[in-house]
Amino acid sequence: MNAKPTPLSGFPELLPEQRFVEQQVIDTLRRVFELHGFAGIETRATEPLDQLLRKGETSKEVYVLRRLQEADAASDSGMGLHFDLTVPFARYVLENAGKLEFPFRRYQIQKAWRGERPQEGRYREFTQADIDVVMRDDLPFHFDVEVARVMAEALSALPLPPLRLRVNNRKLIEGFYRGIGASDPQAVITIIDKLDKLAGDQVAAQLVSDAGLSEAQAKQCLELASITANDTSFVERVRALGVEHELLDTGLAELAAVIDGCASLRSGRFEVEASLSLARGLDYYTGTVFEIYMVGFEFLKSVGGGGRYDALATDGRTTYPGVGISFGISRSLVPLMSRGVLGSDRKVPSVVLVALVDEESRAASDAIATALRARDIPCEVAASAQKFGKQIRYAERRGIPYVWFTQTSETGEVAHEVKDIRSGDQVPADPVTWTPPIEDLRPRVVSTSSTPGDSSTTEDSSTNEQDKTP
Repeated sequence: MNAKPTPLSGFPELLPEQRFVEQQVIDTLRRVFELHGFAGIETRATEPLDQLLRKGETSKEVYVLRRLQEADAASDSGMGLHFDLTVPFARYVLENAGKLEFPFRRYQIQKAWRGERPQEGRYREFTQADIDVVMRDDLPFHFDVEVARVMAEALSALPLPPLRLRVNNRKLIEGFYRGIGASDPQAVITIIDKLDKLAGDQVAAQLVSDAGLSEAQAKQCLELASITANDTSFVERVRALGVEHELLDTGLAELAAVIDGCASLRSGRFEVEASLSLARGLDYYTGTVFEIYMVGFEFLKSVGGGGRYDALATDGRTTYPGVGISFGISRSLVPLMSRGVLGSDRKVPSVVLVALVDEESRAASDAIATALRARDIPCEVAASAQKFGKQIRYAERRGIPYVWFTQTSETGEVAHEVKDIRSGDQVPADPVTWTPPIEDLRPRVVSTSSTPGDSSTTEDSSTNEQDKTP
């Protein structure tokens, strides 16, 4: 390869220090999910096209597989790369139903591929994390509250700007639309879902022209959509609109239960909001719906979402209802890291650089490193026997906090000292017993700001406890 390669748009590749941030996020999510009994799975990268194309609006975004030597260039293998983790999970449940125990709590952290126009926060290859609970035939509502709480707890522990979980209920909005006399509630839901892209008067016009509502009915729909609350006060505000329907009553009760269920998890880093404009246009959602936003980075739109689906997976005889939430790891992290908002305090895992006096002493330096590694202390031996000042600068450039020196006296006695190159302190040490402070044992995620344009530097405390675990 003679020329410098051109970056491939939409396929982000991370530097080592960025990859560490991503791994910390993944490890945190996995730890919280497993604490709540969710089992990890990984599905294959490819799915049959007839399964992938069930979501018709994504048909132009599916990457199709074809052998390079295929004689007919227009033919394909009948397979494509999955563009989310929900479709493969539904297939996985159907294929393995006889081997799974229900309720099946699953988490999945994996790459997906989508052939859309690359832009900040939207990529052609990306990693996301999903949790779902699936049952056979009937799924009790309390699982809606459970997945919301689990994801809220997981997201609260991440080294990210504050996150907001917006929640609504399809029964609530459909019952309201039926209560005002809408003949096609699904059409209304689809149009209301455009409120984050279109002005209210444009949405109202579409409700009249495309959903057959009167101007008065359209106004009622927008009044409902304007309601937000961080507690269950939204119930009385909806009641004040004077609309009655049995399905509306059920939806209000379910949404209130989710908001109440997440109340104890609210903090300065995480908030839960009942947002009655949230519709999520996909028609397989049947109850609770979720969307996740990063405060200060709303231009990215949602960085996660999900909801309840009562008939997404079925074999014609048995139905497997479920509820779940997806969080876009690449969608949230890559913009933050590219803007310098998130990073790591070192470029390598090494906490110690073992200095090299000369090439003849490399075996002795290797032995010191081996003794440190035996106690799970990441370290490396200097690449060459340069002057100690250059070896220290080598460590500084990589963020390695300690340099290990050895001296041999005229009588053959070996003395060991370790230097903290941040403070300049240098003390005697024994490679068999010395241990760095626990906060130095692993790299740490560093957050510089929570909003674009703020350059104040702070260490993100949400990762400190995790970072202190070897």
